[in-house]
Amino acid sequence: MREADETTRQRLADALRAEPATPSELAVELDLTPQAVVRHVEHVSRSVDATDDEQLLVAPPRCRDCGFEEFDDLVNRPSRCPSCKSESVEEPTFTIE
Repeated sequence: MREADETTRQRLADALRAEPATPSELAVELDLTPQAVVRHVEHVSRSVDATDDEQLLVAPPRCRDCGFEEFDDLVNRPSRCPSCKSESVEEPTFTIE
């Protein structure tokens, strides 16, 4: 299939099969916003989970200052850490294995 014929979600899934990536990295690669990438990842996770041989894995966001990782939403990047209130929070990382 030619790249032009692939949907955004197919390209996203292919990118995640190749290597782990953050929403910002995927946004640059796919010419989307990070928010759009997160919405697409949610849909890709449903289609991947429907197959038995693959799964979408998420490394949760993490506070760079205190190491907090227990965020309620593992997919979205929070604006600040609920523990220390720092705004230095890493993005989640996605991969398909």
